[in-house]
Amino acid sequence: MDLDGAVAVVTGGSGGLGGRICHALADAGANIAVLYNTRQDSAQDTAEQLEGRGVQAQTFQCDVTDPQQVLSVVDQVVDRFGRLDILINDAAYNKRIDFTDLDGLTYDAWNKIIDVNLTGPMLFTKAVAGPMKKQGAGRIVNISSNAGFAPRGSSIAYAVSKAGLNHLTKCMAVALAPEVLVNCVAPGYLEGTKMSEALSEEHVQSYMNMALLNRAPEKDDVAHQVVAFCTTDSITGQTLVIDSGVLFH
Repeated sequence: MDLDGAVAVVTGGSGGLGGRICHALADAGANIAVLYNTRQDSAQDTAEQLEGRGVQAQTFQCDVTDPQQVLSVVDQVVDRFGRLDILINDAAYNKRIDFTDLDGLTYDAWNKIIDVNLTGPMLFTKAVAGPMKKQGAGRIVNISSNAGFAPRGSSIAYAVSKAGLNHLTKCMAVALAPEVLVNCVAPGYLEGTKMSEALSEEHVQSYMNMALLNRAPEKDDVAHQVVAFCTTDSITGQTLVIDSGVLFH
C-alpha cells in the first residue's frame, strides 16, 4: 500500500509510542487522526506538529471500550478525511500487580485491563472493517507486548490481554482477508512511555540484564515496523517481537 495521502487512525496517539507512530506514518505521507481519551493537550500538540510537517491531522476523543463512541469516531474520521485506510490499535492500560498478589488482581482491575487492551482493538477492528472492505484495501496493526508470549509483564491481566491480542490478530487476518491485512508488533520495555513510568527501577534493571543487546528497544524501531506492516502487500496475521533480544518465539 502506498501511504501517500492515506488516512490513518492511531488510538492512543497522545502517548509516547503513539506519538512516534503518528510521526512515522506522517513521514510516509499519511494523514493522521490522533485519538485520545484523557490527554487532549498532548494529542493536540502531536496534531499540530504533524500539520507542521505538511500532512492533515485532527484529534478525536474516544473511549476505546465504548462501542458507540468507537463507531461514532470512525464515522467522524471518514466524514473529515473522506476515507480510512489504516488503523493502529495502540491505546492500552496497565497496572502493576505482582503475579503472586492474587488478592490485588481484583475483578475491576482485570476488567479494565482486558477491556482497554483487548476489547478495544476488537471493537475498532470491527468498526473499520466496513469502510476498508468497501475501499478494497486496508491495513490494521495492533500494538501488543512480549508479555503476550510469556508469563511476564506488569500483571497477569496485562499478559493475558496481550496474548489475546496476538491471537486476535490472527483471527482478524482470516476474517478480513484478502482486502485488509492485519499484523501486530510486540515491544518489550520501552523508555519514555506512560506504561514504563509505572515500572520499578528493579524491574527495568532486570529487563536490561536479560536483553541480549543490553538496552531497551527504541520507540522508533517499533514505529518503523508499524509503517512496514502498513506498506506490505504480502504479510498478514503475524506478530513481530521487538525487545532487544529478550524473548524468542
